[in-house]
Order: sequence, then structure tokens, then C-alpha cells
Amino acid sequence: MHIVNIHEAKTQLSRLLEEVESGQEVVIARSGQPIARLSQYRTPRRKISPPGGMAGKLWVAESFDAPLF
Repeated sequence: MHIVNIHEAKTQLSRLLEEVESGQEVVIARSGQPIARLSQYRTPRRKISPPGGMAGKLWVAESFDAPLF
């Protein structure tokens, strides 16, 4: 893990991204306090269903809207 200040991150972004591509993490700090972390992007493990993707696969009981008492 490599810690850099904001000014260095702005001026050396390309170099920092190369470090990230090689598998390292980079932490960006303001006045010594960490505020952000750069890490490699990972694709999601599972796909999110599109809206309406479960249409016709779920059922609701006939008594769903019936009064409770």
C-alpha cells in the first residue's frame, strides 16, 4: 500500500494508475489523513437481473388483499 498526498496524486495520476494495474493499492491522504483508496476494478461476480426479469416467476396468494380480521 502506497500513501500519497492530494497534490502528488493529481500530478502523478498516470504513474499511480500503473501501480494499481500491477496489483498495488494507493491511498490518497489530505494532511496525513486517508480520504480515498485506489484499487483495481473487479467485475461483479453475478449479474443483476434487469427490471421485470422475474415477471411470471412469482405468484401471490389469492387471499393476499383479504382483511386480516
